[in-house]
Amino acid sequence: MESGSAQPALDALYRISSVLNATDDTQEALELVIEKIVEVLPAESAAIELINPDDNRLEIEAHRGFPHSLPQTRLKIGEGLTGWVALHGQPLRIGDVTVDPRYVEVDPAILSEMAVPLMSQQGGVLGVVNVSSRRRNAFSDQDLKVLSLLTGEVSRVLGRLWLIQQLRRAAEHRDALISIARVIVNQRRSEEILQFIARRALVIDPCRLCAVFLLEPDGETLVLKACSGSSHALPEKERFTLDQSAIGTAIRRRKSIEVLDLPRTEEHHFVEVTQKEGLVSVLACPIDLDEGVIGTLNLYTKRSHRFNNEEKRVFETLAGLAAAAIRNARLYDRVFQSEESLRRSERLTTLGLLSSEIAHEIRNPLTTIQLLFDSLALDFEEEDPRCRDVAIIHEKLAQLNSIVSRVLSFGKSREELRADFLLEELVEDTLHLVRLKLRQARVELSFHRAAEGPLPVRVNKGQIQQAVLNLLLNATQAMPEGGSIDISTTSEKSGERSLAVLRIRDTGTGIAPEVQERIFDSFLTGHPDGTGLGLSIVQRILKAHQGEVSVEATGPQGTQLKVSLPLVRRAD
Repeated sequence: MESGSAQPALDALYRISSVLNATDDTQEALELVIEKIVEVLPAESAAIELINPDDNRLEIEAHRGFPHSLPQTRLKIGEGLTGWVALHGQPLRIGDVTVDPRYVEVDPAILSEMAVPLMSQQGGVLGVVNVSSRRRNAFSDQDLKVLSLLTGEVSRVLGRLWLIQQLRRAAEHRDALISIARVIVNQRRSEEILQFIARRALVIDPCRLCAVFLLEPDGETLVLKACSGSSHALPEKERFTLDQSAIGTAIRRRKSIEVLDLPRTEEHHFVEVTQKEGLVSVLACPIDLDEGVIGTLNLYTKRSHRFNNEEKRVFETLAGLAAAAIRNARLYDRVFQSEESLRRSERLTTLGLLSSEIAHEIRNPLTTIQLLFDSLALDFEEEDPRCRDVAIIHEKLAQLNSIVSRVLSFGKSREELRADFLLEELVEDTLHLVRLKLRQARVELSFHRAAEGPLPVRVNKGQIQQAVLNLLLNATQAMPEGGSIDISTTSEKSGERSLAVLRIRDTGTGIAPEVQERIFDSFLTGHPDGTGLGLSIVQRILKAHQGEVSVEATGPQGTQLKVSLPLVRRAD
């Protein structure tokens, strides 16, 4: 190194080394470095270009003396003079760029150029530092040595700054994961937990949108459960099958996968969102429970990005926290359900004991009433309506006596009390009982018999009438201002079974969505004076007869219930 240029070069080396102590911002450091390089060398312009690992192109991070359009210039490795230096890892000095076929023109005034590779401590090329002049043969071999020395110092400075940034980023990731873990420990609802995780993932660079997809029970369909970061309205039920997306690979292989270029990949998820938000890359991390993968945590970026190992570890840890949160929420639900089941069992046990005591107390006055009623000898003419009323009273007294006996002998088989009846006649007898109640409630009633003829069933008459009566009373309570009840019977096939079907439709207010799946549970009631046993008893009676009761439709316009019983096989 000549003495004339040695001192400025040494001063520049010292100043570049001091950059680390002056700032911990990489961009600011690069700007200071490029300024010193232009001061030392006979150059009108200079630039520092770093290799983007996502697309393997040179990106200009700092420059002096170039046109404003220069930052948009992104050369491939091997393209242009700087691309050649990045590819071969060797310095280059060109006295006249106009005669060099490798040169890519960015400024027509440039005539000579030098470029030196930025090398990592491991020997890999990080980028290129190049200087240029508007004069031919502006740089000497000595200038190339000076630039190489300065570039070596730049590499060391950048290495320290990147290490500091990496440590700082790792600390931020750790703090974010710790804060998420602290919050989800106290959360019990999995929906809220997943939404919180989706929001917190956005603080982890480079994530710009986070979505959580969980598998449906079929094990083949993913459904969106939580999302954060979108400025546009998302589809309410975004769903797709595993075969329709690369994300399915993360489920099947139980490992993270990434898609670098979503717009050019045949994806069937978030298509509109990808277009509107400008999403480019995605990392899908499996949410893995002991029994298998139940979904994915998807992290999207708005530029092409290849996730490094550190980023993958952070997001995979986040997916692990999501899995732990879901597992805890499910365990909590099971505990809660078990406690609720125990409380219900205790109440049923208490109710059983009370029922037995009440049955003992009822039997004696009931027997007295029945004896006194029989002694009245209320014999009316057959055409007198009271004749039927007397018969019904007698029958219901017998039914009450049977109920008391069943309570006292709870658990014993009552199959011997069943006989063959026509379903439509059982319904008509029940309607006769409730006719005054319906009239007082301003409820109009219509009954349509099965067009295919009578429907014989083998049942305990009193129990089936009790079930139908409960359903009618429930329908009446759903219409406090009056309304109508439509009843119809028909026959249906269910596999190999032939069923007698009764449908009861009202014009009431419908069943609240939050209790639709639990309306047949014991002690569930929507009425202040209700016991919550009506529909539960109906379900037990139907199950004891190998039948069932279900809600076919419900809403503001009313509710339709379906009761089915096995048809008695008729002799040919």
